[in-house]
Amino acid sequence: MLDTKTRIRSFLGTRLPGDLTDDEDIFEAGLVNSLFAMQLVLFVEQEFAIQVGNDDLERDNFRSVNSIAGLVERHVG
Repeated sequence: MLDTKTRIRSFLGTRLPGDLTDDEDIFEAGLVNSLFAMQLVLFVEQEFAIQVGNDDLERDNFRSVNSIAGLVERHVG
């Protein structure tokens, strides 16, 4: 089974241009619009079988591969 960061990189790689580093801020780079932000939340919920609650819906949790992986790890345990 692929590790968390690999799965996140794969998803982002099919939807965003160029190669991202694990700590590159996709919001600051202008790569995220509101529709993609919702798709990202849905991906995380479905791919990792977790529920992203209202408290988790902060930009800091979705800025980069590392921050998304951190969110997942906090939920998965």
